[in-house]
Amino acid sequence: MTVPSPLPPMTTSRPREPAPPLCWPLLSNPAAKDGRLIFPSLAESIVDLVKVILLTSPGEQLMRPEFGAGIQRFLHEPNTLQTRARIREAVQAALGRFEARIELVSVDVERGSDPSEADVLIIYRCRFTGRQETLALVTAVGAG
Repeated sequence: MTVPSPLPPMTTSRPREPAPPLCWPLLSNPAAKDGRLIFPSLAESIVDLVKVILLTSPGEQLMRPEFGAGIQRFLHEPNTLQTRARIREAVQAALGRFEARIELVSVDVERGSDPSEADVLIIYRCRFTGRQETLALVTAVGAG
């Protein structure tokens, strides 16, 4: 009499690549009417975290005093080449340190159409998919 094995047969295929890490949803999603958490796609997760990094000031998060770029701290700075260079350096340093899923291609900060704004253009490549993405945002600065 042969007893069936409770284990599936062994295969010799290569192990699967690990799935790219996703972050917890940062905002609730009203589409989930049955109580389930709806996780963002990898691309959405990266964009969400990049925005959080840029808009969080160091010292703002409990237990992570160095987290964030804090680009709002430039609000009262004049909109000069030096200020925009400091914004670019803060963005590059914070994203390089806190978002390991991306590789920065470029960060450009230009004077916005309004003298009290700076346009931040971030081009990055996702390390898991190899896709190049662009994220643009506007930040308030002084009208120097």
